[in-house]
Amino acid sequence: MTDAPTDSDYPGKDLGLPRSGSGSLAPLGRRIGGIAVDWGAAYLIAATFFGAEALAIHLTFMVIHIVFIPTIGGSPGHRIFGMRLQRASGGWAGLWRPIVRTVLLGLVVPAVIWQDGRGLHDVVPGTALVRA
Repeated sequence: MTDAPTDSDYPGKDLGLPRSGSGSLAPLGRRIGGIAVDWGAAYLIAATFFGAEALAIHLTFMVIHIVFIPTIGGSPGHRIFGMRLQRASGGWAGLWRPIVRTVLLGLVVPAVIWQDGRGLHDVVPGTALVRA
């Protein structure tokens, strides 16, 4: 028999994160806003330098994440929407986790498979996108 979720269960509880406020898992609305900002920036940069080729936009998006997550704790979209990326256990995500996360995010499919309020692109490298 499996345990049914109770009212005290919430996304991030198994990671030791708070239910709400700073340090809680970022809600879907903020995530969508953040990714929209990052895709928009990637489009503008790629259009300026590479003629808005689809591959150039995609790679620019990935470079934005790989550069900004380790340096400022999140992509520009994350930060604008009040989020930061951290290790699931807390603390700085490091250098390799953002790279693995970004490659998986770039494949798209892992981002739509969710577990405990996180996409597979966060589960595999052991990261969590939380409210700042």
